[in-house]
Amino acid sequence: MSEIPLDRYSQPSDDFPFTLNGSTVVDTPVEPLATGLAINITPSSEFATLTIEETVQKLRTDIKVGINNMEEVQRRREIHGSNEVISEDDEDGDSGAWGLLKKFLSNFIEDRLILLLIGSAVVSAILNNIGDAISITAAIVIVVLVGFIQEYKSEKSIEALNKLVPAMCHLIRFGRQSHVLASTLVPGDIIVFRVGDRIPADIRIIESVDLSLDESSLTGEPDPVHKYVDPVDMNPNGVIPISERHCIAFMGTLVKEGHGKGIVVATGKETAFGSIFQMMSTVDKPKTPLQLAMDQLGKQLSLFSFVVIGIICLIGIWQGRSWLDMFQISVSLAVAAIPEGLPIIVTVTLALGVLRMAKRKAIVRRLPSVETLGSVNVICTDKTGTLTANHMTVAKMWCLSSMANKENILNIASVTDLRNYLTTDVRKTLEIGSICNNATFSVDHSKFLGNPTDIAILEELDRFDMVDQRPKFDKLKEIPFSSKRKFMAVKVIEKDTKDSLVCVKGAFEVIVNHSLNYITDAGKIEILSDKDRGTIIECANHLASDGLRVLALATKALANGDNESSLETSDITDLTFAGLVGMRDPPRPTVKPAIEQLLQGGVHIIMITGDSPNTAISIANQIGIPVVDNETSVMTGDKLKAMTSDELSHVINHVNIFARATPEDKLNIVEALKKRGDVVAMTGDGVNDAPALKLADIGISMGIIGTDVAKEASDMILTDDDFSTILTAVEEGKGIFNNIQNFLTFQLSTSIAALSMIALATALNLPNPLNAMQILWINILMDGPPAQSLGVEPVDHEVMRKPPRSRSEAILTKAVLGRILGTAICIILGTVLICVKEMSDDGEPSTRDTTMTFTCFVIFDMFNALACRHATKSIFEIGLFSNTMFNLSVGLSLIAQLCVIYVPVLQHVFKTENLSAFDLVLLTCLGSTVFIMDEIRKFIVNQYLTNFVEQENRYATTV
Repeated sequence: MSEIPLDRYSQPSDDFPFTLNGSTVVDTPVEPLATGLAINITPSSEFATLTIEETVQKLRTDIKVGINNMEEVQRRREIHGSNEVISEDDEDGDSGAWGLLKKFLSNFIEDRLILLLIGSAVVSAILNNIGDAISITAAIVIVVLVGFIQEYKSEKSIEALNKLVPAMCHLIRFGRQSHVLASTLVPGDIIVFRVGDRIPADIRIIESVDLSLDESSLTGEPDPVHKYVDPVDMNPNGVIPISERHCIAFMGTLVKEGHGKGIVVATGKETAFGSIFQMMSTVDKPKTPLQLAMDQLGKQLSLFSFVVIGIICLIGIWQGRSWLDMFQISVSLAVAAIPEGLPIIVTVTLALGVLRMAKRKAIVRRLPSVETLGSVNVICTDKTGTLTANHMTVAKMWCLSSMANKENILNIASVTDLRNYLTTDVRKTLEIGSICNNATFSVDHSKFLGNPTDIAILEELDRFDMVDQRPKFDKLKEIPFSSKRKFMAVKVIEKDTKDSLVCVKGAFEVIVNHSLNYITDAGKIEILSDKDRGTIIECANHLASDGLRVLALATKALANGDNESSLETSDITDLTFAGLVGMRDPPRPTVKPAIEQLLQGGVHIIMITGDSPNTAISIANQIGIPVVDNETSVMTGDKLKAMTSDELSHVINHVNIFARATPEDKLNIVEALKKRGDVVAMTGDGVNDAPALKLADIGISMGIIGTDVAKEASDMILTDDDFSTILTAVEEGKGIFNNIQNFLTFQLSTSIAALSMIALATALNLPNPLNAMQILWINILMDGPPAQSLGVEPVDHEVMRKPPRSRSEAILTKAVLGRILGTAICIILGTVLICVKEMSDDGEPSTRDTTMTFTCFVIFDMFNALACRHATKSIFEIGLFSNTMFNLSVGLSLIAQLCVIYVPVLQHVFKTENLSAFDLVLLTCLGSTVFIMDEIRKFIVNQYLTNFVEQENRYATTV
């Protein structure tokens, strides 16, 4: 990654005296920050260690007035730029009309097949074959234009999602608070924020009132992070992890609770978001398997063209023909060998796939990505929100008195009327959960907003016929949850009785250690014995083993008159234990069947989560991800970090779960998989996921919970965040590749047959059986509607039973080449048979001879197209009329051929004459042989496969 330029804050002007708490700041030089920083060492890393006074002095601002000089604002903006994170193309001015033109023109030189076609058009023009030159040029422009327009539309459809910086913010500048565009911020500005606001830049917090932020987009941790004003102690290595900068509010994070105020310390690319975005720009997006296959095909066709030119030239010169004549003939044959319509059909097929995927809630940003999904053999997926519903619910409850042991746990999900279970200890547990809670109900959204755990408790009250208890109390003080304390506590006073109490919820081991008593089902307070503590811990572990997040709830009554707004950690002692609550984020109902089908198709599913191994295994068992052995199938983030990429690539084939993993670990996982040659799809939603999303063959971001940077780095966006949508995308990709192979078989077999006939006639010094217009017409049919319609053949759902193709597998496999050559030979033999039969009458090709040969070839072509609709299944099995576009295009092509034969004007153009009904019947019977032969081939192949599977099953049964 390139160095992040952080030098910096301009000197104050002589007439601009900054003040701190009313006193003038001494005009001393501003110290530049260190340069050459790593991804986590941004300005926020330095300012996190400074006090508020040091921050104010370093940034030369005022915490009450803000920056008080417009010239200073302009100077800082010139140094730091606009508070936006934009791509390098946009930064270089390539986002306008000129940028679009450059992007369009670049498509002409990035595809080897396009370059070959351009060369063919130039040679045709030089040889005065203007018609060929125009048709090839038109084909090139169409294919590039279709692909460019479709990708441009895909970019526009998600443009609204790619705005990194929030639009507006509350700014204090010139002593006034105003609502301004976040892009106008500069370091030193004072920002005010409250619940629901997105942080507009990296900010050093100077005021914090019950402030907690959702930093999941940046760190991957789902729980809100509480923020304070105290500086962070410097680590010995000088690097402070983002998760530990508790006095910094990061750009793009969301205020979940409380409110605060802070000083902007970094904008744009200097923020934590910006540094990751810049790192992402250094990761090159690999070519898709289809692009690699098309490149290889371009090389093969280029080699084939040169071989044809060489051979024909040598034969002609040996026969005594002129160099110029033989060069013209050879180039014409070489141009004829190249299917000009192939890039068009590939592009249109991919574009139609993109449109179908959009209807199935997946926006594909790059056309080749649709097909790449069919090659994916490893899918790395997040758990929360993708495999699960991203909505925490209370699944089970347990109280010591009313339920006694782990066999009596209340399974809330299976009970219809929970009011029958509302004993005093259950009621008290729910009341504590209601009071020790910061979630709020939003009328605008018609739902609770806040911490998912808090929301889950409040949503459960109604099922117990209870109401939120908070209106009955006034909150005096709160101790927010932290990963170190592992609990949250509030001190409240009841409005009517003026009784004070403390309500606590948190990790069960902490609450139990601080509890002295417990409440019984009758409401009495009893002493908590060691045996009781063991029972609580046993039940809590039992709930955790079921994949639940376990919270313990307790309370403490205070002496009358204790209404002081003070509450310290040391006060959380001698608690009265109430009960345990087990919560889960349930799997999406569509995930399990989707995983089953993907596993059948040979796709390796890897779940990546920050949860504990036990929770991850529990979810995996529920959704069907195989966990053969807990030691080899599950790997923790700590173990992952201790391994090299080579070591990981050797063992990752057996790993199905990465637990306690961070977003940064994803990059290592992708690198290890790609070293093995896997085609990898990676899901992600956070900013830290972006580099891994870009490095993966298919980066898949979430449309609902995904961040803008993740969407920018991805190839596909799931608008419903549902894992099962990936299944439909993989199925679509496999179907598209099959269609590409099918119409490639059709095009190349027809092309080889036509080329071979012309080459043989030239080599043997015989009259050409087809004239120029007839050859052009065959090329139109070969590249036209029949070929296009093969690209929209409905997807065969059985493709999911076939393993993904290898990254290095050629698009022209041995099986495809066999079909192409077999079909071409059949067409050549049949057409030559008609040609020889007709010419045997007078020895010279007449109009009737060429009409019969021409029509025979076209009918062969149509039956060949019918045979190419599926590689292994009979046409009668997939449905003769299942592809409406194919039937329509072939029907129109046959009608057009009849017009060529019987319409006088077209007879003159194509040099044809009327044929009898017997002639047409004869040609139809002969042309159908290519279809019949292919049906026989499919039958033999299917019988062989069936027998092979039966033998394998018998062998497995015997063993």
